[in-house]
Amino acid sequence: MIRNPLAGACLVVLALAACSPQQSATPAAAEPATETVAPATAADATLDAAIAGAWRDPANAARDPYRHPGETLAFFGIRPDMTVVEITPGGGWYAEILAPYLKEHGHYVAAVVDPMAVPEGRGRDYQQKSKDGLEKKFAEAPAQFERATVVTYDPTAPVLGEPGSADLVVTFRNVHNWRGDGQAEGMFKGFYEALKPGGTLGVVEHRASGDVADDDQSGYVGQDQVIALATAAGFELAATSEVNANPLDTKDHPNGVWTLPPSNNHPEEDRAKYQAIGESDRMTLRFVKPRQE
Repeated sequence: MIRNPLAGACLVVLALAACSPQQSATPAAAEPATETVAPATAADATLDAAIAGAWRDPANAARDPYRHPGETLAFFGIRPDMTVVEITPGGGWYAEILAPYLKEHGHYVAAVVDPMAVPEGRGRDYQQKSKDGLEKKFAEAPAQFERATVVTYDPTAPVLGEPGSADLVVTFRNVHNWRGDGQAEGMFKGFYEALKPGGTLGVVEHRASGDVADDDQSGYVGQDQVIALATAAGFELAATSEVNANPLDTKDHPNGVWTLPPSNNHPEEDRAKYQAIGESDRMTLRFVKPRQE
């Protein structure tokens, strides 16, 4: 979910035996690991079908070239029998893929902010609208979402389900919000508690050129800063990927990441310039909860 501080709001599996040039595995240890992508399987075909699903909002599907859902989920090690918790899924961009994919053999959990845990005012109204919209989306498409679960959490003390119940926790472009609200450390601890030993945390976030202040308003975060948050919570960095990188993003836009598509918060005369850049440069990180504590 992207929150615009100015406007008040935003597999196909590669059949390779080894890592593509876009991916680099960078474990916490100094010695690099080797990242591989498994050959296509029946499970992968199921994910491919979910990504191609006719139920997806056409505006969401149009962003696939920027968000690379198949490659990203493959990098996170998705399987159809997993319990997957998505943190603050917003309008359900990834839910449209994950819930149908996990429906038969796994479990998709959408973890949203409890509106009553937020002070009255615009913040509570925003969270209530977000929750209501996601629940409406699920209710209107039972064929895809009838087995999906929506859980609420207090962002100051997040509990994301039974401890050790999730195989995979994923979060897309949320860390900048949590840092700005002083909630990032607690959120990563919540991820850690929700995951089984050996479970995976997958993070995608707008990538700054270097470290930024907690109250930075650009929407970008330093990659080392995200890694530090995860490792402080107990995670080990398993691998990094450049699948969502965008070298055209100069990261110096007047309205931060919201200058770029899909927010397009810029004068109309600059449209061609920012369309040529595309969506933001993003880090893609995979962490693991150690099996032995």
